[in-house]
Amino acid sequence: MKLNRFILRLLFSTVLCLVVIVVFAQPGNPDTDPDVPITGIEILLAIGGILGIRKVITSKSRRS
Repeated sequence: MKLNRFILRLLFSTVLCLVVIVVFAQPGNPDTDPDVPITGIEILLAIGGILGIRKVITSKSRRS
């Protein structure tokens, strides 16, 4: 009974270590520069810039 429990723990530990190694493995170095699409950060920055410009324009028109 104790031997089965030891083997089960050893097997679980081995599988867990192998899964961690595979999950944290880094991909290879690509030879070419891959195309990177526009991500959410760039879209949020553009929207923030547009809203800021709009606010400046409306505040100038209220002063006049």
